[in-house]
Amino acid sequence: MDSNTDEITHKFPPFFQVHKDGRVERLMVSGFAPPTVDPRTGVESKDVVISPRTGVKARIFLPKINGPDPKKLPLLVHYHGGGFCVGSALDAVTAQFLTRLVSEANVVAISVDYRLAPEHPLPTAFDDSWAALQWIGTHLNGTGPELWLNKYVDFERVFLMGESAGATIAHHVAVRAGATPGPEGLRVRGAVIAHPYFAISEPDEMIRFLYPGSSGRDSDPKLSPKADPDVGKMSVDKVLVLVAEKDRLRPRGVEYCEALRNSGWKGDVELVENEGEDHVFFVFNPDCENGLIVVQKLASFVNQASG
Repeated sequence: MDSNTDEITHKFPPFFQVHKDGRVERLMVSGFAPPTVDPRTGVESKDVVISPRTGVKARIFLPKINGPDPKKLPLLVHYHGGGFCVGSALDAVTAQFLTRLVSEANVVAISVDYRLAPEHPLPTAFDDSWAALQWIGTHLNGTGPELWLNKYVDFERVFLMGESAGATIAHHVAVRAGATPGPEGLRVRGAVIAHPYFAISEPDEMIRFLYPGSSGRDSDPKLSPKADPDVGKMSVDKVLVLVAEKDRLRPRGVEYCEALRNSGWKGDVELVENEGEDHVFFVFNPDCENGLIVVQKLASFVNQASG
């Protein structure tokens, strides 16, 4: 047996390990879920290609539409979690969660399947996610490449959401949207930052491996709001931060709220904690009691912030 195939050079449980021949073996894998019409809620999904050059895709979720001329709906742009190295917008876990949320909130959602590290080192995931928002902006005049966005989305009511590493991405995109002039008519009103995976003072060795040149600490502005001079320019008016009592990342969400309040940003931030729960529980089990409470809170946040 080839020793180059079997020998492990890097281990980052529970996410992945790297073999001597360079092969990346992921230890957390959620199966692909094909786009479909959910029989319980009527939510329909489809996959689209955002960039033929990079191959980045996204999945769009459309709530049940009644009547031939429906009113336009808010858009939720979602970034999945997984430590920047596992997970997918096209997997069963994301499909289950967003189907439930889209039905409850009556919004259109698009989940971005950004490229994963280490094959695509950070900051690729950040750049793919930003490029996805720019692609969404090409639909403002109703002639973009995706019919559902042209027909059903109110681009004055756009929201960003991510859980875990996806929350880090959602924050980055919100700041970038405020610091960089974007297409007129696209208004990012709010962000949901759920169980965020921000860097802390101690170096994160997995992040250092995934992000060559980064310290993996809270001195990196892409990984830590405290180090980002543009935080005060964040485009959104409202931020909802979710944490869980048993989550080891809970302090990072609490500190994030303080960082926003001290940044000069003029918006409102709300912190919600779920007692007795662990990391991103509501994604893995949105139908549990506290999962349903989170979904209802998210729906209320989007609808109230929509004006």
